Amino acid sequence: MTSTPIRSENAPFSDALTLLTTPIKNRRRSGGSGSEEESEYQCPWGRNGSPCPVCDRRRRGKLTNGVDSHSANGDLLSPGGDCHLDGTTNGVNDLNVNSVISYVGGMLVKEICCIGAGYVGGPTCAIIAYKCPHLRVTVVDLSEERIAQWNSDDLPIYEPYLDEIVRACRGRNLFFSTDIAGAVQRAQLIFISVNTPTKTYGVGKGRAADLRYIEAAARMIGSIANGPKIVVEKSTVPVKAAASIAQILKSSETADVRFQVLSNPEFLAEGTAVEDLLTPDRVLIGGEQSPEGLKAAAELASIYQHWVPAERILTTNTWSSELSKLTANAFLAQRISSINAISAICEMTGADIREVAHAIGTDSRIGPKFLQASVGFGGSCFQKDVLNLVYLCECLNLPQCADYWNQVILMNDWQRRRFVDNIIETMFDTVADKHLAVFGFSFKKNTGDTRESSTIYISKHLMDEGARLHIYDPKVPKKQMISDLKHPSISEDSSRVDRLVTVCDDAYSAAKGAHAIVVCTEWDEFKELDYQRLYNNMAKPAFVFDGRIMLDHEKLMKIGFYVHALGVKFMRTPSVRACGDAS
Repeated sequence: MTSTPIRSENAPFSDALTLLTTPIKNRRRSGGSGSEEESEYQCPWGRNGSPCPVCDRRRRGKLTNGVDSHSANGDLLSPGGDCHLDGTTNGVNDLNVNSVISYVGGMLVKEICCIGAGYVGGPTCAIIAYKCPHLRVTVVDLSEERIAQWNSDDLPIYEPYLDEIVRACRGRNLFFSTDIAGAVQRAQLIFISVNTPTKTYGVGKGRAADLRYIEAAARMIGSIANGPKIVVEKSTVPVKAAASIAQILKSSETADVRFQVLSNPEFLAEGTAVEDLLTPDRVLIGGEQSPEGLKAAAELASIYQHWVPAERILTTNTWSSELSKLTANAFLAQRISSINAISAICEMTGADIREVAHAIGTDSRIGPKFLQASVGFGGSCFQKDVLNLVYLCECLNLPQCADYWNQVILMNDWQRRRFVDNIIETMFDTVADKHLAVFGFSFKKNTGDTRESSTIYISKHLMDEGARLHIYDPKVPKKQMISDLKHPSISEDSSRVDRLVTVCDDAYSAAKGAHAIVVCTEWDEFKELDYQRLYNNMAKPAFVFDGRIMLDHEKLMKIGFYVHALGVKFMRTPSVRACGDAS
């Protein structure tokens, strides 16, 4: 029986709590006052009656109607120790810990190593460590600075709830280290989660994935492995990358050293990565269709089954797994480009893109997700994966398929350019030396990631026109913004960034004296700003360009702003008020 998680009102965070603690047994009992729901629950990190630092639950106890009815009985669980659970978690038998550790060809998995401490490797391993306290999980990276951040109170990436989970496990069964060789040699299962950027040179430039870091990781594993290993390709890679990794590793095999290579692509959305890891739509595992390959896939599946229902764990061959990852991201990017194309039609006709998106989203065959018009998609995966798919089609001599998917990228680029062109045209055909307040730099809310952020390209086009940008983002550091804008692909002359860009500590300082506000990221706090205060301190006429269609446009026009939003055609001008009039 699959149990339903129970909420604790005393937890440091609520929405993720029910995902982090799982009751192991539910039963109803009747009494004089009616029936009560009584549940036993378990948390892997409660110790001797002390609450878990993440979920605020004790090691083991009872809840009656969601209320702790008695204190823990003193059970102790430490990594690698005995676990006394006597129920099931998501349909998986949770008896003694040693009974859920399985063998693959004589291989006992006790330790996991992840090569790459980035946006995928860090959160993924944190969740594995939290849900599998009997496993030792080590995340390694060549960057001493990044590893130091993971070992500090200021993690290198921002994801809601990630900090609490890392703190709960770090130093217990979750470790971050630059000792790559040592971690690889100790581990029986190794994730490769390194960067696979789009090539900027040679054959496939601008489309193909650069696999140099994948190959380097595979060669390093092959050169130092001291026993059988399961190597799991976690990075986003083109089809057949697993075969290349396997070929490299096979050349290093000996009588005592054997390798099995699996594909286990991630399907995380930045900003909701923890939730996506805790309650995934599916976990996809691709492997060699041989007895050894199937055993390796089963071993990886057994790790996920500590918290993922078995029916959500899908196994395929490696080709299908790799292509499924590219296809999933291509379909999502396609939806964004499609709704953005319709937003241009709306602006020309008077239709409202919000109403159109809602109307088509109520069709069960289409659904409402990824139908929010915007300044374009960003992030590390969408553009890279679509371009990988384009290159794959070209290599397979399928030019029509390549052209089809390439149009998704062209539409995304055009939407960014169109947004900037509208700013210039509206502001009397010039933004030279005008002060523009740019709200948001990350590619989406709830993340500090700026990779392929539309704000970078919008800023480029505006700097090309001589605009002075005052940028504010609640999570992106100044150093990252300046680095992105000084990249040679954005600024041939990096000194222009020093002249034209100011990074601000808050939205009000960014907008002080500005001719316009340009909303590029949908941070919730931008909805809550005092726009009357902003208006009073701006140059007039004051403009708002809403690239996320997230603000109260009617209210802004009543204040006195001239408002322009993607996919919406405004039929009237704002109310005329004296400068600073707040009445």
